[in-house]
Amino acid sequence: YKLNVRIARFHNIFGPEGSWVDGREKAPAAICRKVAETPDGGEIEIWGDGNQTRSFLFIDDCLEAVYRLMESSYSEPINIGSEEMVSINKLVEIVSEVANKNINIEHIDGPLGARGRNSNNDLIREQLNWDYQYSLKDGISVTYEWIDEQVQNKVKSE
Repeated sequence: YKLNVRIARFHNIFGPEGSWVDGREKAPAAICRKVAETPDGGEIEIWGDGNQTRSFLFIDDCLEAVYRLMESSYSEPINIGSEEMVSINKLVEIVSEVANKNINIEHIDGPLGARGRNSNNDLIREQLNWDYQYSLKDGISVTYEWIDEQVQNKVKSE
């Protein structure tokens, strides 16, 4: 049909306004919610040993990459993600630091998915001159603030 097509492979996009409580949320939102709901010194549950690794991309960086892709003539599959890979345990540590809370982890049985997953951004840098600007901690800071507000509003309405 001679359609002008773009193919993006998204790698764990997160940020405010996303799912945070319905069971479909990504790990950053789920952990932000758990930390927001837990008092300082409390404990949250994490599936598995927490050593599984992922990279997460803040939504603003994703939108910029999509815009550049749509404006380009590049039509092959391309990764849109971050190369800042962290363990789930490290993600809890980052969220706890942003929340200014001391949070303990209880590791429980649950689905783990792939042991490790990361984005290779060589192609998108070459083709679209794009790279992510938000560090994981910076994106978590914005996301945690929004999710904490949602949690507080939910508590007030109950």
